[in-house]
Amino acid sequence: MHFHFNPTEFTQVNPAINRAMVARALGLLAPTADEDVLDLFCGLGNFTLPLARQAKSVTGVEGDAPLVQRARDNAQRNGISNAEFFAADLFADVSAAPWAQRHYDKILLDPARAGAQEIVRQLPRFGAGRVVYISCNPATLARDAGILVNELGYRLLGAGIMDMFPHTAHVESIAVFER
Repeated sequence: MHFHFNPTEFTQVNPAINRAMVARALGLLAPTADEDVLDLFCGLGNFTLPLARQAKSVTGVEGDAPLVQRARDNAQRNGISNAEFFAADLFADVSAAPWAQRHYDKILLDPARAGAQEIVRQLPRFGAGRVVYISCNPATLARDAGILVNELGYRLLGAGIMDMFPHTAHVESIAVFER
């Protein structure tokens, strides 16, 4: 995969850990060629494009419109035609969005430090049996995991961390949930 981005656009800064994180997320999500996957907070396609190589289709949604365009450009640059991208405020009700009318087999979440509380509460509408949640803030992951498990009927199958920023207190957390 080749990703292009501008200096002002978000991208993971530790490429070795990012490759390991993407591989781990794909392994936990385990998409198959007959499954549709939803990637929320998709950014420039860091997870979306590798997912598209394994899934039937992937829908990436991001709040930053320039990143959505960058994801589209990166998909085209990498010869990926089964991924589509939408700009949407994932901290609001998304029920009217065309992409939110569909069923998805699996969901990947990779929100910013604030977490994904609002969109997590809307996940039942998509019918996904498996959710992989990646977080740079273990506290918001724990909060949102509580919603997934205690309110939405998901079960936590496993969780772990990756040291994305050595010699700092910051880690990337990853958790997998199943209905």
